[in-house]
Amino acid sequence: MDAMRTMSPDRARRLAYRLGCLSLLMLGTGPGLLLVAQGDSLLFALTFGAVQLTTGVIGAVVAARLPGNAVGWVLLEIGVGLGFSVSAAAYGELGISSSSGLPGDHIAAWIGTWTFVPVIYVGIVLLLYLFPDGRFMSRRWKRIAIASLAIVLFATVGQAFAPGPLDGASDIDNPLGASGGLGDAIIGLRNLGNLLGLPATLLALSGIVVRFRRSRGIERQQLKWITFSLALIAVSAAVNVPNIGTNVPFFITMLAVASLPVAIGVAMLRYRLYDIDVVINRALVYAVLTATLAGAYLGTVLLLQLILSGVTSNSSLAVAASTLAVAALFQPARRRIQAAVDRRFYRRKYDAAQTLARFGARLRDEVDLDALGVELRGVVADTMQPAHVSLWLRAPDPG
Repeated sequence: MDAMRTMSPDRARRLAYRLGCLSLLMLGTGPGLLLVAQGDSLLFALTFGAVQLTTGVIGAVVAARLPGNAVGWVLLEIGVGLGFSVSAAAYGELGISSSSGLPGDHIAAWIGTWTFVPVIYVGIVLLLYLFPDGRFMSRRWKRIAIASLAIVLFATVGQAFAPGPLDGASDIDNPLGASGGLGDAIIGLRNLGNLLGLPATLLALSGIVVRFRRSRGIERQQLKWITFSLALIAVSAAVNVPNIGTNVPFFITMLAVASLPVAIGVAMLRYRLYDIDVVINRALVYAVLTATLAGAYLGTVLLLQLILSGVTSNSSLAVAASTLAVAALFQPARRRIQAAVDRRFYRRKYDAAQTLARFGARLRDEVDLDALGVELRGVVADTMQPAHVSLWLRAPDPG
């Protein structure tokens, strides 16, 4: 990271764009080989392609614009590393599944089994510790990050050199697996890394929380973007836990992961930075609205089926009536939920809107110009909170 800070801007820009192009080139290689090796792996190919695309492109742009900030280079590490890992795994699987095999297919499969975890995990952990200024909050947090990366090293070494079959290829033994007492020690190292992986991740997330609580101004807005993306990842992963072994839930979760580089890019480049409040507001409103309408729809369908069971055995009437009822509820429910969200989470905006509404109602009946000016200045001071308020009124035309 220090080398990136001392590199000249032009050289750093060229390097960033070359790494971004390399990531895009491997975007065709890895998912393409994966589709050839597994005909039914379209969702997985799209999943890895989405993460690789966002990390590679956003990483290249951020690193070229802000070469002294480590965040862009970490994103590039994820994009290039993921492309290399997926390409190796897909090549190995293609060679192993074919009758004649391919040169070095077993070694490629071996590389693909252990490189994915450090590429993704190291990248995300570093992003959590370094975002948004590219520096650790303190020396203590730097030591914590190094300890977290050591845990990744344990798991990686254990995954790479543990004896037994390769993950994802149960009929092939690890070509570089250790044996005897060394193999047992490496298995223990892998188990230790896997055991400490979740606490290390939670510790990295706590770093974001601490940084957010200390932040002000633009940095706080930047942290809101990455926090919102991390919340999407957590919610999608939690919802999909019961179906974690199926393709579609994994695809949805990884799409949420692909949103993380996008959020980082918006925050780092400060493009419409303050729109995050609008995004969060709308997400809260429509999430609650969707849950409410879905519950109302299901409840109405069941209730009408019970009521109409003696009249008709066809449930289409209950479905149609429930659909009309939910459609009629949409706008009133949206307004009420929007008001509740503003009142609970955006109190200043809600209070300002209420103040303006009361002022608009009194404005129709106010005839005293001096009193109107005093009240107008008070409303502006309460809602906008400026450092100074002045009011100029044009003198009436004597003619």
